[in-house]
Formats: sequence, structure tokens, C-alpha cells
Amino acid sequence: MNMQANKLPAAVAGKIVLDVEGMTCASCVGRVERALKAVPGVQSASVNLATERAEVTGAAVDRALLVKAVEDAGYDVTSLPVDLQIEGMTCASCVARAERALKTVPGVTDASVNLATERAHVIGQADPAALIRAIEDAGYDARLAVSAADLSEEVTLRKAAEESALRRDLRISAALSLPVFLLEMGSHLFAWVHTAVMNTIGMQNSWYLQFALTTAVLFGPGLRFFVKGLPALARLAPDMNSLVAVGTSAAYGYSLISTFVPTLLPPGTVNVYYEAAAVIVTLILLGRTLEARAKGRTSEAIKRLVGLQAKTARVFRDGAVVELPIVEVRPSDLVEVRPGERVPVDGEMTEGASWIDESMISGEPLPVEKTIGSPVTGGTINQTGAFTFRAMAVGEATMLAQIIRMVEAAQGGKLPIQALVDRVTMWFVPAVMGLAALTFVVWLVFGPEPALTFGLVNAVAVLIIACPCAMGLAT
Repeated sequence: MNMQANKLPAAVAGKIVLDVEGMTCASCVGRVERALKAVPGVQSASVNLATERAEVTGAAVDRALLVKAVEDAGYDVTSLPVDLQIEGMTCASCVARAERALKTVPGVTDASVNLATERAHVIGQADPAALIRAIEDAGYDARLAVSAADLSEEVTLRKAAEESALRRDLRISAALSLPVFLLEMGSHLFAWVHTAVMNTIGMQNSWYLQFALTTAVLFGPGLRFFVKGLPALARLAPDMNSLVAVGTSAAYGYSLISTFVPTLLPPGTVNVYYEAAAVIVTLILLGRTLEARAKGRTSEAIKRLVGLQAKTARVFRDGAVVELPIVEVRPSDLVEVRPGERVPVDGEMTEGASWIDESMISGEPLPVEKTIGSPVTGGTINQTGAFTFRAMAVGEATMLAQIIRMVEAAQGGKLPIQALVDRVTMWFVPAVMGLAALTFVVWLVFGPEPALTFGLVNAVAVLIIACPCAMGLAT
């Protein structure tokens, strides 16, 4: 989590820049400046008609108030997109909760959160610090997102570590759950399994063994669901983790009573549900592992595109050729490219001739001949001769940077069915928990004796049955 961003208050100290639309003359400038200076906390305001930009300085200024002041003066403020990197989301209900939190921030006109890329795209005039705080209040970590070109190795390593941990937990959970499933369900499905269990370890010892294995599953690989789900439940914002935690706990708790103090239950109701708790955890971990793998592949696609960019460029400065970081190349710089090197930025050839591999742009496998006046594209590979070109588009203006942005936008976008799923999952978990509570009350009031036992068993059944649905919606 970006600690610098977290320290920003809602009212930002320092300078705020607004892009103002609709100004046509000097009187418009004066009107906007007067409107901005009237906002509490503003120390100075300067408006430039040529750039259509207003710069405001103050000790503690709320951006939303500045936007409102400009709009009340009869002008528009250009909506600025803000991208956030969000950590801690595990399912579609988390996406819906994060989007809802962002849309409540003053100044936000639209917000879209993507689980696969773990990014939020926000449109409006909201203060980034307020957006970050809204996400943190919803129970997740957030920071301002960097561009794909700045995608750090730390993010890649974090996702790889997450996938590795999930694979390890899945293997452990599956190894522990399989004997539990065979002992319990095998006895129900096949008479010979039941006979074998009774003639060897006995049913009570079978329950003891299932208890030990299920305990290891819930408080080993399954502990992640309790760590994330119970705090969300305490905030009255349950998610899929909460549903898994409550459902498995209910099944596990009832099984504990049946195993160690069966006298508390009426005859005929002493049953165990260890296999349900253990298998549900394993299935959810399987879904999370597949999800983590998909996230890793998503980031890898962008990293491969970023890898096509040159890191340095040989630029003519003060009559000499110097090697500079790519970010220091400016438009109109003369850049030298030798055989085998990548073209650092977009430009136009001014000296020399060569054949260039442009397959990354066109897909054409054969090199393309380039002579003086020919355009060259950053990221393509020089094949034969050395040449010099004049930089025309640098940084985020290059064709490769635009392709990367398009890929990011495509990955961050949502299909209509995804939006529908997000709306459903926002209410799915509370609805299931409410239905389980209603089931318990109805059986307790109207059910036959022992009403308490029947009510508990059926409430647990509702929670357990819903867990596979949670897995489907979560993946």
C-alpha cells in the first residue's frame, strides 16, 4: 500500500490544477479567478486563458468546492480519469463494494473496478486522496496506479507469490479433505465402505479422524477465509469469504457437538458434516488458484508489450552522441540507431538507410526498407544499416505506448454480463445469510420437535449449499 497516498487528507494542502472549459476572453479569466478565491482556504488563484488551466494554492482546499465554484460561475471543469491499484479483492462482491464506495465520493461521475487487473478507473473531479480513503474504508488497500510502462517487478513478484501460496494451500487442503470425503460419503454411497469402516476403526474413531483432518483444513489452508471474512462481517459488509467462513463454521460446529457431546442432540439427529466444511474450502481454493493464474497472465501480457520498449537511446547533444534513458528523449532530438538495436521512439529518418523488422506493429514477417524521410516506430528492430532519425513522438505519445493503453483499457473494461454479475453478487451474500436466518426462525417457531435441532440443521444446509454458488460467482 502506498503510504504517501494514505497520508493525503480530503482537503489537499498545496497546489491544485483544474482544466477549465468555456473561457473566451479576459473577463472570463477574471470571473473564474474571483470564483476560486471565494472558496474557503484558497490563498491564491491564477487562471491562464491560453492553456485553459487554473492553478489554486491554499492551506487546506477541497477540490470538490473548487469545481463547484467554477461551475457556478458558468464554466465547465474537464473530468480527469484516475486509476487506482486495489489490493485485497477476492470475488465479484468485492468489486461491487469497491465500485459502490468510489461512487459515493463527491465529484465522481463513474467508476469501474476490474477484479482481474485489480484496478479501478474513476471519471470525475474527485480528489485522489478521497478515493483512496473510500476504498480503505471499504476494507481494501489502494494506491494511485502507475502506467503499464512503470509496472514494477514488485507487483509481478507479489502476484506470483500469491499464486504459489494458493497452489500450496490447495494441495494441502485436497490431501486432507480427500480422506474425510471418502470416510463420510463413501459410507453413505457404498455399503462395503461402511462395513469396512465399522469393522476396522469404527464409526466414532472415523469421526475423530475426520475432526482432526477438517480442523487442519479450516485452520490451515482455510484460515484465509476467516481472516478476511469475519472482519467484513463485523463491518456489516459480508463478502464471499464471510459466507464461506460462516457456512463452514456452522457445519464444523454442529459436527463438533455430534462428535464430543452428542447427548446435547436428540436421538436421530446426531450427524457430522466435516466433509462439507473441508470440501467447500478445497473447492473455493481451487477457484481462487485459477483466478490468481488468470491475473498473472493478464499482467504478463502487458509486461511483454512493455518489454518491447527500448530502455535507452543514443541522442545527439551538444555535438556528441550520448546514451540517455528513454524518458529523457525530447521531440526533435536526433537519435542514432545501430544494427540490431530497437528504435527507441517514433520519428522520421534523416540520415542513412536500413531494413527494419516491424512485425510487432503489422505482423509482417519480412523487414521493411527505410530511407531518408521514412517514418520509424518505437519498439521495432533495426536489421541492417545504421541510421539517424528525428524524434517526433516520445513517452506516452508513441504508437507502442498507445497500444499498451488500449490493451489496458480492454482488460479494464467490462462486458454487460459482468456488470450484471456484479449487481447480483452485491446482494447475494446478505441474501443467503438472511435466508439462513429466516430458515432457522421458521423451523424454530413452526417446526416439529426438536425444533432447535431441525432449525440449526436446515440453516446450515442453506449456507453450505450456497457456498458452491459463491465459488461460481467468485470466479
